[in-house]
Amino acid sequence: MNVLVIGTGAREHALCRSLSLDPDVTALHCAPGNAGIAEVAELHPVDALDGAAVAALATELGAELVVVGPEAPLVAGVADAVREVGIPVFGPSGEAAQLEGSKAFAKEVMAAAGVPTARSYVCTTPEEVEEALDAFGAPYVVKDDGLAAGKGVVVTDDLEAAKAHANACERVVIEEFLDGPEVSLFAITDGVTVVPLQPAQDFKRALDGDEGPNTGGMGAYSPLPWADPKLVEEVLQTVLQPTVDELRRRGTPFSGLLYAGLAITSRGVRVIEFNARFGDPETQVVLARLKTPLAGVLLAAANGTLEDLAPLRWSEDAAVTVVIASHNYPDTPRTGDPITGLDEVAAQDAPHAYVLHAGTRHDGDAVVSAGGRVLSVTATGTDLTQARERAYAAAARIRLDGSQHRTDIAAKAAAGQ
Repeated sequence: MNVLVIGTGAREHALCRSLSLDPDVTALHCAPGNAGIAEVAELHPVDALDGAAVAALATELGAELVVVGPEAPLVAGVADAVREVGIPVFGPSGEAAQLEGSKAFAKEVMAAAGVPTARSYVCTTPEEVEEALDAFGAPYVVKDDGLAAGKGVVVTDDLEAAKAHANACERVVIEEFLDGPEVSLFAITDGVTVVPLQPAQDFKRALDGDEGPNTGGMGAYSPLPWADPKLVEEVLQTVLQPTVDELRRRGTPFSGLLYAGLAITSRGVRVIEFNARFGDPETQVVLARLKTPLAGVLLAAANGTLEDLAPLRWSEDAAVTVVIASHNYPDTPRTGDPITGLDEVAAQDAPHAYVLHAGTRHDGDAVVSAGGRVLSVTATGTDLTQARERAYAAAARIRLDGSQHRTDIAAKAAAGQ
């Protein structure tokens, strides 16, 4: 199979790595890609938001499957453009991707499908914002209705900060605060059949102890030793399948990756948000544990044949990923700094630990930083303790001036094993 992956981040590097290890994949392309992806796939320049350009590239390459990684191209309808030229594509239509593109639309779908979620108000004026914040009280949860690259949500006890974020957005969803730990559960679907993956937990705050500003994610781990063994089945029955069924009923079937961000509250499981694509950095740990070759699973979703797929096989190993971010992230990050130590990790830590590139590019022979989240150092082990040790040992070899990473990814879960 000849596969084209669209995107530039660590999620796409994780997808490309898994696809490169799949014996059925005979040619692997990525557009536009990054310095790390270049080691496993042939890179091509493309504007990922330009559906016609992506479809033309896929046609030119003779791609038999296109995998659209990021949310912005999906919401922009890139998957539709590829489908129109007759190439199977993993990723929902622009209309179905509104499940992530609009928080208000997601709430409407959940209400129709009977999916448990936080009570909420959609607000467009300062008066409505005031009323909603008053109704729920602190901590205040304010979400930009549109795409904000994982940074559109503010959770704060500071009323003025909540108002400022709300009034800076055209349309916001203000909702009740959900207590309890958060879980990310991905499911692959063809619009009818839903196949859940293994759950993961990510870490949104920039600093140890869940302090500091919200980020796109500073690390993740899987499995979750503290979670109820029936969690995946429960979420499949109460959240994932009803949502897919409701979207099909509306005439906007969702095929691709449905990602449920969940809170395990004192009153049961509640959906915090839906995403329409693999999450970053959870993809890095989930794919590290998937033993079933990836290409056939994604193609079955694209072709509507998931029902015929054998059950997925998973490694018993644990996986941990630690994100190395650039100086000043999540504010305006510094870029162009050289990265060294990548060869040492490859020589001394493989195959148990490896580096997935997020914001990197080549500058001559050097690899330099090109974004906020620069690398995802990922490791597997017999348990979370060993996976953590391996991930942090590998991370210690990498040198990037002014970089930062959290030191407590999966620490609590490992201690409780």
